[in-house]
Amino acid sequence: MEQYYNDFGTWIRQKFPYRVQKISIDAGFSCPNRDGRIGKGGCIFCDNRTFNPTYCDHKKTVTQQLEDGKRFFEKKYTDMKYLAYFQSYTNTYDSVDHLKALYEEALAVKDVVGLAIGTRPDCVNEELLDYFEALSHRTFLIVEYGIESCNDKTLELINRGHNFACTQWAVEETAKRGIYVGGHIIIGLPGEDAAESLRQAPIISSLPLTILKIHQLQIIKGTKLAQLYDKEPFHLYSVEEYIDLICQYIRLLRSDLVLERFVSQSPADLLIAPKWGLKNYEFTNLLNNRLNPNRSLE
Repeated sequence: MEQYYNDFGTWIRQKFPYRVQKISIDAGFSCPNRDGRIGKGGCIFCDNRTFNPTYCDHKKTVTQQLEDGKRFFEKKYTDMKYLAYFQSYTNTYDSVDHLKALYEEALAVKDVVGLAIGTRPDCVNEELLDYFEALSHRTFLIVEYGIESCNDKTLELINRGHNFACTQWAVEETAKRGIYVGGHIIIGLPGEDAAESLRQAPIISSLPLTILKIHQLQIIKGTKLAQLYDKEPFHLYSVEEYIDLICQYIRLLRSDLVLERFVSQSPADLLIAPKWGLKNYEFTNLLNNRLNPNRSLE
């Protein structure tokens, strides 16, 4: 199907002469707003069980998780290469020496051809970014920041533990070192209506991001957000509303920004709402149909 934006699949295929697949890793990290350094409880929406695949287990070594992930994906494709995706929690929240050891362990695994490192903007520093710069000269590297929102009031409400200025600094400092920078935002956070999301789109677009991930707000069992929603329910987008909003949002972004995803699918036994019943590719097909200028309006 024709794409009407700069999609991640096309972009990543241009970077490698072979198929690559991310393998998620849980390296046992925490977060500074979980362990008490800046807060307790973490972000009000967060439950890492919603995106950890079955082979991802912090009780295993990085190497073991990667080998398990390779066996999982080898069933689908042969001659595959891999990106080690440090995904769970804050994957730069430790000493630089320990971080280096984990990243280098991943790169030593056969057929691992690069790293994707998910983290928070307040958990990088000059020393670590200098290491990332050197690392990016010898392997493929994406550093991905949880941005979530540009609105400082929202960031405070969701217990993010940093402001948007912190995000700007981290993204700019990473990008100026020539590193691919990813960002992650959530559409529909409490207090943010469609107009507020569209206001933020040009701000996000102005950051020197390479890649952007977008997904809808989901209410997950056991989170602080679930408690707030139960006490005083707020509006959650229907599929149609969300598609309409994403179409408008995309048009406000610069054309070279790589868009990796638009939705997230949490396990059914953890998800309270919204329950759309769509797989990621099904949503993407609906979105592309909506973006198609030649689509039938009947």
